[in-house]
Amino acid sequence: MVDLQQFTGKSVHFIGIGGCSMSGLAVILKDLGYKPKGSDINESVFTNKLAKESIPFVIGHSADNLGDAALVIYSAAIKPGNPEYDKAKELGLPMLSRAALLGEISRQFDMVIGVAGCHGKTTITSMTALILRECGIDLTVHIGGMVDFLGGGVAIGNYPAFLTEACEYVESFLELKPTYALVNNIDDDHLDYYKDLDEIYGAFLKFAKLLPEDGVLFANVHDPLVLKLAGEYGRHTVTYGFENADYVAENITYNNLGCPSFDVVSKHGRARIRLSVVGRYNMSNALAAIAVCSEIFGIDPADTADALQKYTLAGRRFEHVGEKNGVRVIHDYAHHPAEISACLEAASKYPHKKLWAVFQCNSYTRAKTLKDKYAKSFEYADMVIVPDIYPGRDIDKGEIHATDLVAAIGKHAACAYIPTFEEISKYIDKNASPGDIVITLGSGSVNKETKKLL
Repeated sequence: MVDLQQFTGKSVHFIGIGGCSMSGLAVILKDLGYKPKGSDINESVFTNKLAKESIPFVIGHSADNLGDAALVIYSAAIKPGNPEYDKAKELGLPMLSRAALLGEISRQFDMVIGVAGCHGKTTITSMTALILRECGIDLTVHIGGMVDFLGGGVAIGNYPAFLTEACEYVESFLELKPTYALVNNIDDDHLDYYKDLDEIYGAFLKFAKLLPEDGVLFANVHDPLVLKLAGEYGRHTVTYGFENADYVAENITYNNLGCPSFDVVSKHGRARIRLSVVGRYNMSNALAAIAVCSEIFGIDPADTADALQKYTLAGRRFEHVGEKNGVRVIHDYAHHPAEISACLEAASKYPHKKLWAVFQCNSYTRAKTLKDKYAKSFEYADMVIVPDIYPGRDIDKGEIHATDLVAAIGKHAACAYIPTFEEISKYIDKNASPGDIVITLGSGSVNKETKKLL
């Protein structure tokens, strides 16, 4: 294990610094007294943030970019064959993965709150961060998405605590040193790494067991595996949900834009919460944030109401992209069947005539292993369009094609295969009517492709 503190005041080079998490970690290191710099293949909103923080970076990878680096950080996308990675190995420079660096940073704080779960991490973490900021608690935050009120995915605070997403992919969250942990759900995701759902559950159990004896586990009562986890954890647990929990949502109503209001009922009494975001799942996310803020920081749920009403979703979460010919276009990062179903349920309450779903699967592995679940996740859509699969981290072995997804989805909802977004745009222009909504779904390049619909 690399001792991070020995590199204080020294140059730390990030390969892939333009990613949300990597750029945020670079900002945190700068605040902790290191000299971060880095490279990436493209500019982004996050490299713009680096420029504002006066953190140097170059576009393009070259062995010369290492310069005087004493430590090298690399993202999950960086593999042997990258010239900077290979040069660092050749020189014998100390190296840390992004996940390992996040773990080392967590060890710099006495209080660490890790927000985990296959779905909802970014929203819960950013809701929690906003509540705390509005209530005068200025802690350091690391979020895996673009958050408007932070101007990125990270915030540096003076309060001696660290709030971070805890990602389960390749067991990254096991690098952390949490004092509090929240597990929102456990699902059959990342099956390109995990063998099966049992192995995924085992990783989450290891994560929960990282908590100290006086730690607290926050658990979603409506996820069976999270309840099982809480039982095996066997120590102090705080629950949230719509019934039989420590923090419960009752008396739910929706406004004319589909945004919910509810009473949060807890040991503190009853408080009315109004959200400016859609969906039952966001009520659950809000309950999770309320529970964390109340139990750890002593904030009365009633005092969270103003912050939660101001909350708007992180980038790529039910994001309004634009409108054309009276047809509104929305993009959402949802890529797992459970996320898609929840997102479309929320969209169904939004004012519309016809709901179109454009789903680009971001992985051949996901398409193959989750095909039957994808088939049943579009019940709220009036029409589903599936373009070619985005390869993501996969290679095409010829085992699955977008038309296989269409055949499966078509048993439950109207569905068509249209290979490209250029063709999808023409199809929607011809067939959609004013008042319709088109929601594009996926975690690959869909957010960029969506602009072609406008």
